[in-house]
Amino acid sequence: MLFLHFGFVVAVCIGREASAHSSPSGWYYPYQCCSDRDCQPVHGAAITEGPEGYVVEETGEVIRYRDSRVKSSPDGEFHLCMQPGKVGSRAICLFVPPRSF
Repeated sequence: MLFLHFGFVVAVCIGREASAHSSPSGWYYPYQCCSDRDCQPVHGAAITEGPEGYVVEETGEVIRYRDSRVKSSPDGEFHLCMQPGKVGSRAICLFVPPRSF
């Protein structure tokens, strides 16, 4: 019985990886950020850098630079992960390009 349970867990984990949500440039968003649907690239002034951190214009949320939700963007573009259409939704993850100083 334990073997069957283990096989089910492995199959579920492999299934999640196989169906991962990908960015337009082809890299895969981590499941914990997008649940296979909640991430998308954002352009223009959608994300700005302020003195306290990254400002998400859509929600007015400020995500501090050292916040664990801030991730490095593999393609050098901003990507935002949040539940679309949900009132009061906040960022789950924010992928940011390397900062220039």
